This record gives sequence, C-alpha cells and structure tokens, in this order.
Amino acid sequence: MQKLNLQRTLQVILFFFLVFAGLHYARPFLVPVCFAGLFAMLFLPLSRRFENAGINRAIAILFCILILLIIIGGIVSIITWQVTDLTSDLDNIEQKIKTTIEQFENFISRTFGISRQQQQEVIVQQTKNANGMISGLGPSLMSVFIDFVLMLVYIFLFMYLRSHLKKFILLVVPKSEDANTEDAIHNIEKVTQQYLTGIGLMILCLWIMYSIGFSILGLENAFFFAILCGLFEIVPFVGNLTGNILAVLMAITQGGGIGMVIGIIITYGLVQFLQTYILEPLVVGAKVNINPLFTIIALVLGELIWGIPGMVLAIPLLGIVKSSVII
Repeated sequence: MQKLNLQRTLQVILFFFLVFAGLHYARPFLVPVCFAGLFAMLFLPLSRRFENAGINRAIAILFCILILLIIIGGIVSIITWQVTDLTSDLDNIEQKIKTTIEQFENFISRTFGISRQQQQEVIVQQTKNANGMISGLGPSLMSVFIDFVLMLVYIFLFMYLRSHLKKFILLVVPKSEDANTEDAIHNIEKVTQQYLTGIGLMILCLWIMYSIGFSILGLENAFFFAILCGLFEIVPFVGNLTGNILAVLMAITQGGGIGMVIGIIITYGLVQFLQTYILEPLVVGAKVNINPLFTIIALVLGELIWGIPGMVLAIPLLGIVKSSVII
C-alpha cells in the first residue's frame, strides 16, 4: 500500500513538473494568447452592444481594438510627457545623485572599512553587466512589439470566432456537462471583466491618492511617481512597493531629508490601507479576492515560468481558475 502511495505521489510530482516545463517553453506562444484572451473578454460586452446596434461584427471588434489602442497610447503619452519634464532637470538631478553617492560611499567606508577604491571596482563591474543588458534591449523591444501585434490579431480572432470556440469547447466536454460548462464560461467572462475594469479603476484611484500625497510632501515630479506606483499595481505587492522605493530614492537625491522619506512611507501605508479595505472590495469585488498566500505563490510561479508577463497574468488567471472551480 505504501509503495502504491509513493508511486502515485511521484506521478503527481512528475505531472506538475511536465506541466510547468511545458508552460515555460511555450511562453512565446502562450503569453500573447493569454493577454489576448483577457482583453477579448473585457471588450466582449462593448462589442455585443455595437453588434446589437446593427454594426457588422468585424467593424465592432475593430472599434474595440481602436479603443484599446487609444487607452494604451494615452498612458504612454502621459508617461512620455512626465519623463520629458523629468529630463529637463537632468543635470541638476545628476549632480544630486553624484553627491548622494559620494556621501553613501563615505558612510560605507567609515562603517564597514571598505575603501572607496574597492567600492568603485564593484561599481565598474556592475556597470559592465548593465551595458550587457542594455545591448540586449533592442531585440527585447522588437520581441515585445511582435507579441503586441500578435495579441491584437488574437483579440480580433477570439472575438470574431467566439461562437465557434464555444461550440468547440461544448463538443469536447461530455453532453451531461454542457449546462455546467456554459455556466463556467459565463462566470469566467464575468470575473475577467470585473477584475480588469476593477484594476483600471484602482490604478486611477492610486494616481489621484499618490499625486495628492507626494505633492503635499513636496516631492519633485510627484505626478510621475504617482503614475509609476499606480501602473505597477498590475503586479500586486511587488509593483506598488517598487514604485514607492523609487520615490524614496528620488526624495533622497533631491535632498528631501528623513522627513520626506518618512512621509513617503506613511503615504504608502495609508494608501495600502485604503486600497485593501475600501477600494478592493468596492471596485474589484469578492469573486476575484484571492488569499494573500496564494497570491504570492502565484506571483512567484508566474515569474519563474513567464517572467514579468507571468507576474502580470498570475492574478487574473488564478481568479479564472478559482471561478471555474467554484462553479
């Protein structure tokens, strides 16, 4: 009996290993497909409204894709505008960064006995590594552009052929499960739409709250860092914290002192409290409310399998699995 249990355990472990390995190697195909599936379900109600108004399905879908491109273009334009404003004061920021680095090097030298020459050697080595990363930036951007174009094509096909895809799914499952399958498909659409619209409203609220908080503290380019903190929210826990760490570093380089740093940390804590206990229940809802432990596990696994896109997709996909299981 123990031998059979051990064999079954090993089979389960091998099964999960093969699944995760397959997901990892299928990343170039699956990542744009998953993003396309999520956006297709998000814009499905809007497309149906256009179609019910007598607009051809293909034209209605193209309208939805155009709206998506306008939203993405608007966000990119805002970021570009803020980055341009930030670079206009680049010389002043660079000088402040150099001064801060010198102070930090002196602190390390006095505290840990590591000479500034040794620190410079480490910095030079890290700079070489950074140059290697920058040299690979071009191919990475081309890959992102290709994936983006593929995603748009997949969105169109998913929405245009949705009836055929639904029929195919119903053909695959047993006839006795048709009703449950249709309920599961409807529930998945609803949960996806609720999550994506909720996260969009959440980002907008975070932009407002962080802009107010950082402006009160006197942080330069407060709106830019508010945008970063909001956009990084697509990766729960990690993203928001990363944005605030960048704001803290900028406050230090600006010579804001310990008071501004503490103010940013307090702002982060207040926003997190409002987000967790007020915003998320209101704009995201309970159906996609996932246990924090499973959220962290999903983020770690998503990063291991698909990198940063995996972290972005982890929570909506986990919400879809959750909604499918409880139906």
